[in-house]
Amino acid sequence: MASSTSPAATTEWEFLAASPYPVAVLGPDGELLHSSHGARRLLSGPGGGPAGVPHWLRRAHLGLPADGARPGTVRHTDPVAGPVEAHPTPRPDGSAAWWFILPEGCAGMLPRPAGGPCDWELLTRLSGLLLSSLNVERVLETAARQTALHLADAAVVLAPGSGRTLRLVTCLRGGDPAHVQLRADPAEVPGLAEALQGFPPVPSRWIDPDAAPQWLVPAGFGRVGSVLVTPLPGHGVSAGALVLLRAPGSGPFATEEEAFARMFAARAGAAVSAAVMYSEQAAVTDLLMRELLPPRLEHLNGVDFAGGYRASVDRDRIGGDFYDVHPAAEPGGETLALLGDVSGKGLEAAVMTGKVRNTLHALLPLADDHGRVLNLLNRALLTSHHTRFASLVLASVRREDHRVRVRLSAAGHPAPMVVRADGRVTESTTLGTIVGVLPEAGTRTDTVLLDPGEACVLFSDGITEAKGGPTGREQFGDHRLRQALAQCAGMPAEAIVERIQMLTAQWLRGGRHDDMAVMVIAAPPRGHLAVVSGQRGHTA
Repeated sequence: MASSTSPAATTEWEFLAASPYPVAVLGPDGELLHSSHGARRLLSGPGGGPAGVPHWLRRAHLGLPADGARPGTVRHTDPVAGPVEAHPTPRPDGSAAWWFILPEGCAGMLPRPAGGPCDWELLTRLSGLLLSSLNVERVLETAARQTALHLADAAVVLAPGSGRTLRLVTCLRGGDPAHVQLRADPAEVPGLAEALQGFPPVPSRWIDPDAAPQWLVPAGFGRVGSVLVTPLPGHGVSAGALVLLRAPGSGPFATEEEAFARMFAARAGAAVSAAVMYSEQAAVTDLLMRELLPPRLEHLNGVDFAGGYRASVDRDRIGGDFYDVHPAAEPGGETLALLGDVSGKGLEAAVMTGKVRNTLHALLPLADDHGRVLNLLNRALLTSHHTRFASLVLASVRREDHRVRVRLSAAGHPAPMVVRADGRVTESTTLGTIVGVLPEAGTRTDTVLLDPGEACVLFSDGITEAKGGPTGREQFGDHRLRQALAQCAGMPAEAIVERIQMLTAQWLRGGRHDDMAVMVIAAPPRGHLAVVSGQRGHTA
Protein backbone atom coordinates (compact mmCIF):
# COMPACT_ATOMS: atom_id res chain seq x y z
CA MET A 1 0.00 0.00 0.00
CA ALA A 2 1.20 3.53 -0.72
CA SER A 3 2.39 5.31 2.39
CA SER A 4 1.10 8.77 1.40
CA THR A 5 -1.59 9.99 -0.97
CA SER A 6 -2.98 13.36 -1.94
CA PRO A 7 -6.43 14.46 -0.72
CA ALA A 8 -7.72 14.19 -4.29
CA ALA A 9 -6.40 10.63 -4.59
CA THR A 10 -7.92 9.75 -1.25
CA THR A 11 -11.34 11.07 -2.32
CA GLU A 12 -11.10 9.16 -5.58
CA TRP A 13 -10.17 5.98 -3.77
CA GLU A 14 -13.06 6.35 -1.35
CA PHE A 15 -15.31 6.56 -4.40
CA LEU A 16 -13.82 3.40 -5.92
CA ALA A 17 -14.01 1.51 -2.64
CA ALA A 18 -17.77 2.10 -2.55
CA SER A 19 -18.18 0.05 -5.76
CA PRO A 20 -20.29 -3.14 -5.45
CA TYR A 21 -17.48 -4.98 -7.26
CA PRO A 22 -14.01 -5.68 -5.83
CA VAL A 23 -11.49 -3.18 -7.25
CA ALA A 24 -7.73 -2.74 -6.97
CA VAL A 25 -5.32 -0.07 -8.27
CA LEU A 26 -1.89 -1.23 -9.50
CA GLY A 27 1.02 1.12 -10.10
CA PRO A 28 3.16 1.26 -13.28
CA ASP A 29 5.45 -1.50 -12.02
CA GLY A 30 2.59 -3.74 -10.91
CA GLU A 31 2.71 -2.81 -7.23
CA LEU A 32 -0.55 -2.71 -5.28
CA LEU A 33 -1.56 0.90 -4.47
CA HIS A 34 -5.13 0.45 -3.27
CA SER A 35 -7.62 -2.41 -2.92
CA SER A 36 -11.12 -2.76 -1.58
CA HIS A 37 -11.76 -5.27 1.17
CA GLY A 38 -13.28 -7.77 -1.24
CA ALA A 39 -10.35 -7.38 -3.66
CA ARG A 40 -7.88 -8.01 -0.85
CA ARG A 41 -9.61 -11.27 -0.07
CA LEU A 42 -9.34 -12.30 -3.72
CA LEU A 43 -5.74 -11.17 -4.19
CA SER A 44 -4.58 -12.83 -0.98
CA GLY A 45 -6.11 -16.17 -1.92
CA PRO A 46 -4.14 -19.20 -3.15
CA GLY A 47 -1.64 -18.37 -5.90
CA GLY A 48 -0.75 -14.91 -4.60
CA GLY A 49 2.50 -13.33 -5.77
CA PRO A 50 4.80 -10.69 -4.29
CA ALA A 51 3.26 -7.60 -2.68
CA GLY A 52 -0.16 -9.30 -2.60
CA VAL A 53 -0.59 -9.30 -6.39
CA PRO A 54 -1.25 -12.71 -8.01
CA HIS A 55 1.12 -13.69 -10.79
CA TRP A 56 -1.65 -13.80 -13.39
CA LEU A 57 -2.79 -10.28 -12.55
CA ARG A 58 0.73 -8.86 -12.50
CA ARG A 59 1.48 -10.35 -15.93
CA ALA A 60 -1.77 -8.98 -17.33
CA HIS A 61 -1.06 -5.53 -15.85
CA LEU A 62 2.47 -5.29 -17.24
CA GLY A 63 1.13 -6.42 -20.63
CA LEU A 64 -1.40 -3.58 -20.97
CA PRO A 65 -1.05 -1.72 -24.30
CA ALA A 66 1.02 1.47 -24.02
CA ASP A 67 -0.39 3.09 -27.19
CA GLY A 68 -3.70 3.99 -25.60
CA ALA A 69 -5.59 1.11 -27.24
CA ARG A 70 -8.56 -0.24 -25.35
CA PRO A 71 -7.41 -3.24 -23.24
CA GLY A 72 -9.37 -6.47 -23.30
CA THR A 73 -10.94 -8.43 -20.49
CA VAL A 74 -8.66 -10.84 -18.62
CA ARG A 75 -10.23 -14.14 -17.56
CA HIS A 76 -8.79 -16.31 -14.81
CA THR A 77 -10.02 -19.33 -12.85
CA ASP A 78 -9.31 -18.94 -9.16
CA PRO A 79 -8.86 -22.25 -7.29
CA VAL A 80 -11.45 -21.22 -4.72
CA ALA A 81 -13.58 -18.39 -6.11
CA GLY A 82 -13.89 -19.99 -9.55
CA PRO A 83 -14.01 -18.01 -12.84
CA VAL A 84 -12.97 -14.37 -12.43
CA GLU A 85 -13.22 -11.56 -15.00
CA ALA A 86 -10.75 -8.67 -14.57
CA HIS A 87 -11.52 -5.41 -16.41
CA PRO A 88 -8.64 -2.86 -16.50
CA THR A 89 -9.04 0.92 -16.68
CA PRO A 90 -5.61 2.47 -17.53
CA ARG A 91 -4.67 5.85 -16.06
CA PRO A 92 -2.44 8.59 -17.51
CA ASP A 93 0.28 8.00 -14.88
CA GLY A 94 0.74 4.35 -15.93
CA SER A 95 -1.34 2.89 -13.16
CA ALA A 96 -4.61 1.04 -13.76
CA ALA A 97 -7.75 0.26 -11.83
CA TRP A 98 -8.76 -3.38 -12.08
CA TRP A 99 -12.43 -4.29 -11.57
CA PHE A 100 -13.21 -7.91 -10.72
CA ILE A 101 -16.47 -9.63 -11.60
CA LEU A 102 -16.94 -12.91 -9.73
CA PRO A 103 -19.43 -15.79 -9.90
CA GLU A 104 -22.83 -15.22 -8.37
CA GLY A 105 -22.63 -15.46 -4.60
CA CYS A 106 -18.98 -14.33 -4.42
CA ALA A 107 -19.50 -10.55 -4.49
CA GLY A 108 -18.88 -10.30 -0.76
CA MET A 109 -15.46 -11.94 -1.24
CA LEU A 110 -15.37 -13.28 2.29
CA PRO A 111 -14.66 -10.00 4.08
CA ARG A 112 -13.95 -11.66 7.43
CA PRO A 113 -10.28 -11.60 8.48
CA ALA A 114 -8.19 -14.72 7.88
CA GLY A 115 -8.77 -17.32 10.54
CA GLY A 116 -12.36 -16.24 11.06
CA PRO A 117 -15.44 -18.32 10.22
CA CYS A 118 -15.43 -17.18 6.57
CA ASP A 119 -11.89 -17.35 5.15
CA TRP A 120 -10.35 -18.95 2.07
CA GLU A 121 -8.43 -21.56 4.03
CA LEU A 122 -11.63 -22.81 5.66
CA LEU A 123 -13.47 -22.99 2.34
CA THR A 124 -10.60 -24.89 0.75
CA ARG A 125 -10.44 -27.33 3.67
CA LEU A 126 -14.20 -27.90 3.62
CA SER A 127 -14.11 -28.50 -0.13
CA GLY A 128 -11.49 -31.19 0.37
CA LEU A 129 -13.61 -32.89 3.02
CA LEU A 130 -16.65 -32.88 0.75
CA LEU A 131 -14.73 -34.42 -2.13
CA SER A 132 -13.06 -37.11 -0.03
CA SER A 133 -15.87 -39.62 -0.62
CA LEU A 134 -18.20 -40.75 -3.41
CA ASN A 135 -20.71 -42.22 -0.99
CA VAL A 136 -23.88 -40.11 -1.09
CA GLU A 137 -24.79 -40.62 2.57
CA ARG A 138 -21.29 -39.80 3.73
CA VAL A 139 -21.15 -36.61 1.64
CA LEU A 140 -24.50 -35.47 3.08
CA GLU A 141 -23.25 -36.21 6.59
CA THR A 142 -20.04 -34.25 5.96
CA ALA A 143 -22.00 -31.26 4.65
CA ALA A 144 -24.28 -31.26 7.71
CA ARG A 145 -21.48 -31.77 10.24
CA GLN A 146 -19.17 -29.08 8.81
CA THR A 147 -22.00 -26.58 8.41
CA ALA A 148 -23.04 -27.00 12.05
CA LEU A 149 -19.41 -26.79 13.18
CA HIS A 150 -18.32 -23.67 11.29
CA LEU A 151 -21.37 -21.75 10.01
CA ALA A 152 -24.28 -22.29 12.39
CA ASP A 153 -25.46 -23.96 15.57
CA ALA A 154 -27.31 -26.70 13.67
CA ALA A 155 -27.68 -27.76 10.04
CA VAL A 156 -30.21 -29.66 8.00
CA VAL A 157 -29.36 -31.07 4.56
CA LEU A 158 -32.35 -32.00 2.39
CA ALA A 159 -32.03 -34.29 -0.60
CA PRO A 160 -34.65 -34.05 -3.37
CA GLY A 161 -37.53 -36.30 -2.38
CA SER A 162 -40.41 -37.95 -4.17
CA GLY A 163 -43.64 -36.03 -3.66
CA ARG A 164 -44.05 -35.05 -0.02
CA THR A 165 -41.40 -37.48 1.24
CA LEU A 166 -38.24 -35.68 2.36
CA ARG A 167 -34.86 -37.18 3.25
CA LEU A 168 -33.03 -35.10 5.84
CA VAL A 169 -29.61 -35.25 7.46
CA THR A 170 -29.58 -33.18 10.66
CA CYS A 171 -26.67 -32.27 12.88
CA LEU A 172 -26.13 -30.19 16.02
CA ARG A 173 -22.83 -28.41 16.59
CA GLY A 174 -20.37 -30.96 17.96
CA GLY A 175 -22.81 -33.83 17.45
CA ASP A 176 -23.18 -36.66 14.97
CA PRO A 177 -25.40 -36.47 11.87
CA ALA A 178 -28.77 -38.20 12.00
CA HIS A 179 -30.81 -39.44 9.03
CA VAL A 180 -34.53 -38.69 9.00
CA GLN A 181 -37.19 -39.54 6.43
CA LEU A 182 -40.60 -37.95 6.80
CA ARG A 183 -43.62 -36.62 4.96
CA ALA A 184 -43.71 -32.83 5.06
CA ASP A 185 -44.35 -29.83 2.84
CA PRO A 186 -41.15 -27.82 2.17
CA ALA A 187 -43.33 -24.81 1.30
CA GLU A 188 -43.83 -24.33 5.05
CA VAL A 189 -40.33 -22.78 5.09
CA PRO A 190 -39.94 -19.62 2.93
CA GLY A 191 -37.54 -20.34 0.05
CA LEU A 192 -37.08 -24.06 0.83
CA ALA A 193 -39.34 -25.41 -1.93
CA GLU A 194 -37.66 -23.05 -4.38
CA ALA A 195 -34.17 -24.05 -3.17
CA LEU A 196 -34.98 -27.73 -3.72
CA GLN A 197 -35.75 -26.82 -7.34
CA GLY A 198 -32.48 -24.93 -7.72
CA PHE A 199 -33.82 -21.37 -7.51
CA PRO A 200 -31.68 -18.65 -5.85
CA PRO A 201 -31.97 -18.32 -2.06
CA VAL A 202 -34.00 -15.73 -0.22
CA PRO A 203 -32.29 -13.47 2.38
CA SER A 204 -32.39 -14.91 5.89
CA ARG A 205 -34.10 -11.77 7.18
CA TRP A 206 -37.19 -12.77 5.18
CA ILE A 207 -37.62 -15.94 7.21
CA ASP A 208 -39.42 -15.75 10.55
CA PRO A 209 -37.52 -18.15 12.86
CA ASP A 210 -40.56 -18.54 15.12
CA ALA A 211 -42.49 -19.94 12.16
CA ALA A 212 -39.98 -22.73 11.47
CA PRO A 213 -41.90 -26.05 11.48
CA GLN A 214 -41.00 -28.59 14.13
CA TRP A 215 -39.89 -31.20 11.58
CA LEU A 216 -37.13 -28.85 10.40
CA VAL A 217 -35.60 -28.37 13.85
CA PRO A 218 -33.22 -31.14 15.00
CA ALA A 219 -34.12 -32.88 18.23
CA GLY A 220 -32.62 -31.14 21.25
CA PHE A 221 -31.92 -27.85 19.50
CA GLY A 222 -34.47 -25.67 21.29
CA ARG A 223 -35.76 -22.31 20.11
CA VAL A 224 -34.61 -21.04 16.70
CA GLY A 225 -33.10 -17.56 16.53
CA SER A 226 -32.42 -17.24 12.78
CA VAL A 227 -32.76 -19.41 9.65
CA LEU A 228 -30.80 -19.41 6.40
CA VAL A 229 -31.88 -21.48 3.38
CA THR A 230 -29.66 -21.99 0.34
CA PRO A 231 -29.83 -24.45 -2.59
CA LEU A 232 -27.30 -27.18 -3.31
CA PRO A 233 -26.69 -26.72 -7.04
CA GLY A 234 -25.81 -29.96 -8.79
CA HIS A 235 -24.74 -30.97 -12.29
CA GLY A 236 -27.70 -29.68 -14.29
CA VAL A 237 -30.24 -30.53 -11.59
CA SER A 238 -30.68 -29.57 -7.97
CA ALA A 239 -28.79 -31.69 -5.44
CA GLY A 240 -31.01 -30.58 -2.56
CA ALA A 241 -30.96 -27.71 -0.10
CA LEU A 242 -29.02 -26.62 2.98
CA VAL A 243 -30.68 -25.05 6.02
CA LEU A 244 -28.61 -23.27 8.68
CA LEU A 245 -30.08 -22.69 12.13
CA ARG A 246 -28.84 -20.43 14.89
CA ALA A 247 -29.93 -20.09 18.49
CA PRO A 248 -31.35 -16.74 19.66
CA GLY A 249 -28.10 -15.72 21.38
CA SER A 250 -25.90 -16.27 18.31
CA GLY A 251 -27.19 -13.31 16.35
CA PRO A 252 -28.58 -13.16 12.80
CA PHE A 253 -26.68 -14.15 9.67
CA ALA A 254 -24.63 -11.29 8.24
CA THR A 255 -24.50 -10.59 4.50
CA GLU A 256 -20.98 -11.91 4.14
CA GLU A 257 -21.93 -15.07 6.05
CA GLU A 258 -24.78 -15.67 3.64
CA ALA A 259 -22.33 -15.27 0.73
CA PHE A 260 -19.94 -17.76 2.32
CA ALA A 261 -22.79 -20.21 2.95
CA ARG A 262 -23.79 -20.01 -0.72
CA MET A 263 -20.22 -20.73 -1.86
CA PHE A 264 -19.97 -23.67 0.53
CA ALA A 265 -23.37 -24.94 -0.66
CA ALA A 266 -22.19 -24.75 -4.27
CA ARG A 267 -19.28 -27.04 -3.46
CA ALA A 268 -21.45 -29.33 -1.35
CA GLY A 269 -23.98 -29.58 -4.19
CA ALA A 270 -21.25 -30.49 -6.66
CA ALA A 271 -19.95 -33.17 -4.29
CA VAL A 272 -23.45 -34.60 -3.70
CA SER A 273 -24.19 -34.58 -7.42
CA ALA A 274 -20.91 -36.38 -8.21
CA ALA A 275 -21.64 -38.99 -5.54
CA VAL A 276 -25.18 -39.53 -6.89
CA MET A 277 -23.87 -39.98 -10.43
CA TYR A 278 -21.24 -42.44 -9.22
CA SER A 279 -23.82 -44.42 -7.22
CA GLU A 280 -26.18 -44.62 -10.20
CA GLN A 281 -23.38 -45.75 -12.51
CA ALA A 282 -22.20 -48.29 -9.94
CA ALA A 283 -25.74 -49.68 -9.61
CA VAL A 284 -26.08 -50.03 -13.38
CA THR A 285 -22.64 -51.63 -13.62
CA ASP A 286 -23.47 -54.08 -10.84
CA LEU A 287 -26.74 -55.04 -12.56
CA LEU A 288 -25.02 -55.63 -15.89
CA MET A 289 -22.17 -57.43 -14.15
CA ARG A 290 -24.55 -59.90 -12.53
CA GLU A 291 -25.92 -60.77 -15.97
CA LEU A 292 -22.40 -61.38 -17.32
CA LEU A 293 -21.01 -63.39 -14.40
CA PRO A 294 -20.77 -67.17 -14.83
CA PRO A 295 -23.66 -68.96 -13.14
CA ARG A 296 -23.38 -71.01 -9.97
CA LEU A 297 -23.39 -74.71 -10.89
CA GLU A 298 -24.83 -77.54 -8.82
CA HIS A 299 -26.22 -81.08 -8.87
CA LEU A 300 -28.80 -81.21 -11.66
CA ASN A 301 -30.97 -84.10 -12.93
CA GLY A 302 -28.69 -86.72 -11.41
CA VAL A 303 -25.45 -85.17 -12.69
CA ASP A 304 -22.88 -83.09 -10.80
CA PHE A 305 -21.80 -79.79 -12.40
CA ALA A 306 -19.09 -77.47 -11.11
CA GLY A 307 -17.28 -74.51 -12.63
CA GLY A 308 -14.56 -71.99 -11.91
CA TYR A 309 -13.47 -68.78 -13.57
CA ARG A 310 -10.54 -66.37 -13.21
CA ALA A 311 -10.29 -63.19 -15.28
CA SER A 312 -7.00 -62.11 -16.86
CA VAL A 313 -6.91 -59.12 -14.50
CA ASP A 314 -7.48 -60.17 -10.90
CA ARG A 315 -9.48 -57.05 -10.03
CA ASP A 316 -11.96 -57.82 -12.84
CA ARG A 317 -14.84 -60.20 -12.33
CA ILE A 318 -15.65 -60.83 -15.98
CA GLY A 319 -13.76 -61.37 -19.21
CA GLY A 320 -13.78 -63.35 -22.44
CA ASP A 321 -14.20 -66.90 -21.07
CA PHE A 322 -17.62 -68.21 -20.10
CA TYR A 323 -19.65 -71.29 -19.23
CA ASP A 324 -23.35 -72.04 -18.86
CA VAL A 325 -25.67 -74.89 -17.97
CA HIS A 326 -29.25 -74.99 -19.29
CA PRO A 327 -31.45 -77.66 -17.63
CA ALA A 328 -33.61 -79.91 -19.77
CA ALA A 329 -37.08 -78.57 -20.49
CA GLU A 330 -38.65 -81.89 -19.51
CA PRO A 331 -37.73 -84.77 -17.16
CA GLY A 332 -35.36 -87.22 -18.77
CA GLY A 333 -34.22 -84.71 -21.40
CA GLU A 334 -30.72 -83.52 -22.15
CA THR A 335 -29.10 -80.72 -20.15
CA LEU A 336 -27.03 -78.42 -22.37
CA ALA A 337 -23.69 -77.37 -20.88
CA LEU A 338 -21.21 -75.18 -22.72
CA LEU A 339 -17.84 -73.56 -22.20
CA GLY A 340 -16.27 -71.03 -24.54
CA ASP A 341 -13.71 -68.34 -25.14
CA VAL A 342 -14.26 -65.04 -26.95
CA SER A 343 -11.25 -63.34 -28.53
CA GLY A 344 -9.86 -60.49 -26.46
CA LYS A 345 -9.92 -59.60 -22.80
CA GLY A 346 -11.62 -57.25 -20.40
CA LEU A 347 -14.99 -55.52 -20.62
CA GLU A 348 -15.32 -55.54 -24.43
CA ALA A 349 -14.75 -59.29 -24.53
CA ALA A 350 -17.22 -59.71 -21.65
CA VAL A 351 -19.91 -57.80 -23.56
CA MET A 352 -19.32 -60.08 -26.55
CA THR A 353 -19.49 -63.06 -24.21
CA GLY A 354 -22.92 -61.90 -23.06
CA LYS A 355 -24.13 -61.73 -26.67
CA VAL A 356 -22.88 -65.24 -27.39
CA ARG A 357 -24.51 -66.63 -24.27
CA ASN A 358 -27.81 -64.92 -25.08
CA THR A 359 -27.72 -66.22 -28.64
CA LEU A 360 -27.11 -69.77 -27.46
CA HIS A 361 -29.92 -69.41 -24.94
CA ALA A 362 -32.28 -68.44 -27.78
CA LEU A 363 -31.14 -71.52 -29.73
CA LEU A 364 -31.99 -73.97 -26.90
CA PRO A 365 -34.97 -75.46 -28.79
CA LEU A 366 -32.43 -76.67 -31.37
CA ALA A 367 -29.93 -77.98 -28.83
CA ASP A 368 -30.32 -81.61 -30.00
CA ASP A 369 -28.53 -80.67 -33.25
CA HIS A 370 -25.11 -79.29 -32.25
CA GLY A 371 -24.05 -78.65 -35.83
CA ARG A 372 -27.10 -76.51 -36.56
CA VAL A 373 -26.68 -74.53 -33.33
CA LEU A 374 -23.03 -73.79 -34.12
CA ASN A 375 -23.82 -72.74 -37.70
CA LEU A 376 -26.58 -70.38 -36.58
CA LEU A 377 -24.23 -68.87 -33.97
CA ASN A 378 -21.53 -68.57 -36.64
CA ARG A 379 -23.95 -66.73 -38.93
CA ALA A 380 -24.98 -64.37 -36.13
CA LEU A 381 -21.36 -63.47 -35.43
CA LEU A 382 -20.54 -62.96 -39.12
CA THR A 383 -23.44 -60.53 -39.58
CA SER A 384 -22.70 -58.43 -36.49
CA HIS A 385 -20.73 -55.17 -36.57
CA HIS A 386 -17.78 -56.46 -34.52
CA THR A 387 -14.85 -58.57 -35.71
CA ARG A 388 -14.53 -60.88 -32.71
CA PHE A 389 -14.75 -64.64 -32.92
CA ALA A 390 -15.26 -67.42 -30.40
CA SER A 391 -14.39 -71.02 -29.67
CA LEU A 392 -16.56 -73.27 -27.55
CA VAL A 393 -17.63 -76.77 -26.62
CA LEU A 394 -21.25 -77.91 -26.46
CA ALA A 395 -22.09 -80.79 -24.11
CA SER A 396 -25.53 -82.44 -24.07
CA VAL A 397 -25.78 -84.39 -20.80
CA ARG A 398 -28.30 -87.09 -19.88
CA ARG A 399 -28.50 -89.47 -16.93
CA GLU A 400 -29.05 -93.09 -18.08
CA ASP A 401 -29.51 -95.40 -15.10
CA HIS A 402 -26.23 -95.26 -13.17
CA ARG A 403 -24.22 -93.81 -16.08
CA VAL A 404 -24.07 -90.35 -17.64
CA ARG A 405 -24.05 -89.90 -21.41
CA VAL A 406 -22.27 -86.77 -22.68
CA ARG A 407 -22.39 -85.68 -26.34
CA LEU A 408 -19.52 -83.29 -27.04
CA SER A 409 -19.09 -80.92 -30.00
CA ALA A 410 -16.05 -78.62 -30.11
CA ALA A 411 -15.75 -75.57 -32.33
CA GLY A 412 -12.11 -74.45 -32.46
CA HIS A 413 -11.76 -75.26 -28.77
CA PRO A 414 -9.48 -77.66 -26.82
CA ALA A 415 -11.09 -81.09 -26.63
CA PRO A 416 -12.44 -82.02 -23.17
CA MET A 417 -10.58 -84.57 -21.03
CA VAL A 418 -12.23 -87.56 -19.35
CA VAL A 419 -11.09 -88.76 -15.92
CA ARG A 420 -11.79 -92.47 -15.47
CA ALA A 421 -12.35 -94.17 -12.14
CA ASP A 422 -8.99 -95.96 -12.31
CA GLY A 423 -7.06 -92.70 -12.83
CA ARG A 424 -6.70 -92.91 -16.61
CA VAL A 425 -7.15 -89.59 -18.45
CA THR A 426 -8.34 -89.71 -22.05
CA GLU A 427 -9.12 -86.96 -24.52
CA SER A 428 -12.38 -86.60 -26.42
CA THR A 429 -12.14 -86.96 -30.21
CA THR A 430 -14.45 -84.03 -30.95
CA LEU A 431 -13.07 -81.48 -33.37
CA GLY A 432 -14.42 -78.42 -35.19
CA THR A 433 -13.79 -74.98 -36.66
CA ILE A 434 -13.94 -71.69 -34.83
CA VAL A 435 -17.17 -69.65 -35.06
CA GLY A 436 -17.37 -66.12 -36.41
CA VAL A 437 -14.67 -66.45 -39.11
CA LEU A 438 -15.59 -68.92 -41.88
CA PRO A 439 -18.91 -69.06 -43.79
CA GLU A 440 -19.69 -72.44 -42.22
CA ALA A 441 -18.79 -73.87 -38.82
CA GLY A 442 -18.11 -77.59 -38.97
CA THR A 443 -17.82 -79.97 -36.02
CA ARG A 444 -17.40 -83.66 -35.27
CA THR A 445 -19.46 -84.87 -32.32
CA ASP A 446 -18.11 -87.37 -29.83
CA THR A 447 -20.11 -89.32 -27.24
CA VAL A 448 -18.61 -90.15 -23.84
CA LEU A 449 -20.11 -92.48 -21.23
CA LEU A 450 -19.25 -91.74 -17.62
CA ASP A 451 -19.48 -94.47 -15.01
CA PRO A 452 -20.07 -93.53 -11.35
CA GLY A 453 -17.16 -91.47 -10.02
CA GLU A 454 -15.93 -90.46 -13.50
CA ALA A 455 -15.82 -86.91 -14.85
CA CYS A 456 -15.58 -84.95 -18.09
CA VAL A 457 -13.49 -81.75 -17.82
CA LEU A 458 -14.05 -78.78 -20.15
CA PHE A 459 -11.45 -76.00 -20.01
CA SER A 460 -10.25 -72.92 -21.89
CA ASP A 461 -6.77 -72.52 -23.34
CA GLY A 462 -6.02 -70.05 -20.54
CA ILE A 463 -5.42 -73.15 -18.37
CA THR A 464 -2.94 -74.96 -20.60
CA GLU A 465 -1.25 -71.78 -21.90
CA ALA A 466 -0.67 -70.31 -18.42
CA LYS A 467 3.02 -69.31 -18.33
CA GLY A 468 5.05 -69.71 -15.18
CA GLY A 469 7.00 -72.46 -13.50
CA PRO A 470 10.70 -72.23 -12.61
CA THR A 471 11.55 -70.00 -15.58
CA GLY A 472 8.34 -67.98 -15.53
CA ARG A 473 7.98 -68.54 -19.30
CA GLU A 474 6.98 -72.20 -19.57
CA GLN A 475 3.37 -73.13 -20.33
CA PHE A 476 1.38 -75.31 -17.96
CA GLY A 477 0.57 -77.53 -20.95
CA ASP A 478 -1.73 -80.47 -21.66
CA HIS A 479 0.63 -83.00 -20.06
CA ARG A 480 0.61 -81.26 -16.67
CA LEU A 481 -3.17 -80.95 -16.84
CA ARG A 482 -3.41 -84.72 -17.50
CA GLN A 483 -1.11 -85.47 -14.56
CA ALA A 484 -3.19 -83.25 -12.30
CA LEU A 485 -6.46 -84.85 -13.43
CA ALA A 486 -5.05 -88.35 -12.93
CA GLN A 487 -4.79 -87.54 -9.23
CA CYS A 488 -8.45 -86.43 -9.18
CA ALA A 489 -9.98 -89.84 -9.87
CA GLY A 490 -13.13 -90.31 -7.80
CA MET A 491 -13.09 -86.74 -6.51
CA PRO A 492 -16.29 -84.63 -6.52
CA ALA A 493 -16.73 -82.17 -9.36
CA GLU A 494 -16.16 -79.13 -7.12
CA ALA A 495 -12.93 -80.61 -5.75
CA ILE A 496 -11.60 -81.18 -9.29
CA VAL A 497 -12.27 -77.55 -10.19
CA GLU A 498 -10.55 -76.29 -7.04
CA ARG A 499 -7.56 -78.61 -7.69
CA ILE A 500 -7.03 -77.28 -11.21
CA GLN A 501 -7.39 -73.66 -10.12
CA MET A 502 -4.93 -74.15 -7.26
CA LEU A 503 -2.28 -75.81 -9.46
CA THR A 504 -2.49 -73.17 -12.21
CA ALA A 505 -2.30 -70.38 -9.63
CA GLN A 506 0.84 -71.95 -8.14
CA TRP A 507 2.29 -72.35 -11.63
CA LEU A 508 1.67 -68.68 -12.49
CA ARG A 509 3.34 -67.37 -9.32
CA GLY A 510 1.45 -64.09 -9.65
CA GLY A 511 2.46 -63.60 -13.30
CA ARG A 512 0.28 -62.35 -16.14
CA HIS A 513 -2.22 -64.75 -17.65
CA ASP A 514 -5.22 -65.04 -19.93
CA ASP A 515 -8.81 -65.63 -18.81
CA MET A 516 -9.16 -69.13 -17.38
CA ALA A 517 -12.36 -71.18 -17.17
CA VAL A 518 -12.98 -74.81 -16.24
CA MET A 519 -16.18 -76.85 -15.92
CA VAL A 520 -16.56 -80.43 -14.68
CA ILE A 521 -19.43 -82.77 -15.56
CA ALA A 522 -19.37 -85.79 -13.23
CA ALA A 523 -21.36 -88.96 -12.67
CA PRO A 524 -21.99 -89.20 -8.92
CA PRO A 525 -20.34 -92.18 -7.23
CA ARG A 526 -22.47 -95.12 -6.16
CA GLY A 527 -24.47 -94.42 -3.01
CA HIS A 528 -24.25 -90.65 -3.59
CA LEU A 529 -27.31 -88.82 -2.31
CA ALA A 530 -28.94 -87.08 -5.27
CA VAL A 531 -32.05 -85.28 -6.30
CA VAL A 532 -33.51 -86.74 -9.49
CA SER A 533 -36.73 -85.35 -10.95
CA GLY A 534 -37.53 -83.68 -7.64
CA GLN A 535 -37.26 -86.93 -5.62
CA ARG A 536 -34.49 -87.70 -3.11
CA GLY A 537 -32.82 -91.04 -3.40
CA HIS A 538 -29.51 -92.90 -3.61
CA THR A 539 -27.90 -93.52 -6.96
CA ALA A 540 -27.54 -97.12 -8.06
